[in-house]
Amino acid sequence: MSGPRTTRARLLLVLVLGAAVTVFTATVPLLRDFFDLRVYYGTVHTWAHHGGRIYDYRVPGTAYGFTYPPFAAVAMLPLALLGRTSAIVASLLVNLAALGVILRILAGPDWRRHGWYRWSLCLCLLALFEPLRDTFSFGQVNLVLLALVMGDCLLLATGRERWAGAGIGLAAAVKLTPALFIGLLLLAGRRRAAGVATAVAAAATALAGWADPRASRFYWTQALWDTGRVGRLDYVSNQSLQGVLARLGEPGGALWASAVLLTLWVWAWRSRRAVTAGDWTAAFALTGAAACLVSPITWVHHLVWLLPSFAVLLRAGRPRIAGALYAVLCTSVVWLWFDDASGIGGFLGSNTYTWITLGLLLGLPTGQPRLIRLTTARSTTTTAAAPSPARPATTALPDQPRSSSAEVAAATGAVTDGCRGLTRSPSSEPTGSTRPAASKPQSSSFRASSYTVNPPPV
Repeated sequence: MSGPRTTRARLLLVLVLGAAVTVFTATVPLLRDFFDLRVYYGTVHTWAHHGGRIYDYRVPGTAYGFTYPPFAAVAMLPLALLGRTSAIVASLLVNLAALGVILRILAGPDWRRHGWYRWSLCLCLLALFEPLRDTFSFGQVNLVLLALVMGDCLLLATGRERWAGAGIGLAAAVKLTPALFIGLLLLAGRRRAAGVATAVAAAATALAGWADPRASRFYWTQALWDTGRVGRLDYVSNQSLQGVLARLGEPGGALWASAVLLTLWVWAWRSRRAVTAGDWTAAFALTGAAACLVSPITWVHHLVWLLPSFAVLLRAGRPRIAGALYAVLCTSVVWLWFDDASGIGGFLGSNTYTWITLGLLLGLPTGQPRLIRLTTARSTTTTAAAPSPARPATTALPDQPRSSSAEVAAATGAVTDGCRGLTRSPSSEPTGSTRPAASKPQSSSFRASSYTVNPPPV
């Protein structure tokens, strides 16, 4: 990696970049005002302390309230013990911890070889990723769900399958999108893991039903089917297939169903090939991309599910492609068509993130050479047995291919060269510096609201 070679120069560069990123993230994203966290916080406090109904709560000054399954409210009950400032701090810390878990899993067993300098640069670059910074500034839960799912990916990839599926089950009980990973387990023939995931999701849902039967009945019979509770389908932040069709004036019906079925067919075909090759990281990355496409609503911050795809691209030796796609996802470019997405330019530009997600689903590299896979499995699960008379040691022939530690790290999804290739591009940031947030920034038709300037008490 080119750049400063002395420790002092590297430390200085990291400090300068860190200060710049801190200033950026402390000004632009705060216009989101932790809106989603305010929804969670207000819902839980109303439910726990005032006997209110989970799905009746609305953030003051808006029409938006809780939209997740009832178990999500149960899981968020600790918020009832915190003040609003403490809840914000807790949200930031939990999301940071989840991000650390995700990066550790994606980097593979040789994660230490990247060193503090490369990891510091990687974190600075991640702070510019629009879905990630929106996740933090909205106070969203998607990073936590991704960490749970990637935990199962690690268990499956290393052969420790006893508890595999539990993370997926918990994630699916909090939010329905991760349920597609249960389908991946079935495609892969991991029936035990799929059964664990289903049982955990069912148990969590039953617990929520016991805690609040009325809320559970309302959600599963009414709220689940009402996408209007979440927001407008044609809002530019909705980067799903249905969002594309809604901006064309065709939000549902046979066309959307056909697009979803075709997407799921491509996902099943490519994921099955990845699993057959033993490439669980790629299989999980493909599933995350497919889930974003087929979900009726995929706000920009939901695209943190694409992070494993970039790790796969880097591992496969395609840093330029990874860098180019990543740079686009840092620019907030879709917001240029906030007011008008008509015409060819509007169709192409307002759906830019959808095209990237679709491209990843179609073209993400899968599979590693068999020798590397075998070496990885051995290095992560067992140690070599000592030679014995019954099984003497063997010596590799001089021309026998040998796998380096770098290859082993690559085979398990290592972030090659500390996120090399994730380059920053100049950002126009209409969502922050030039465009004020709306009453619910990801779904409201209004461009500004007094709520973000003078937030009412929850």
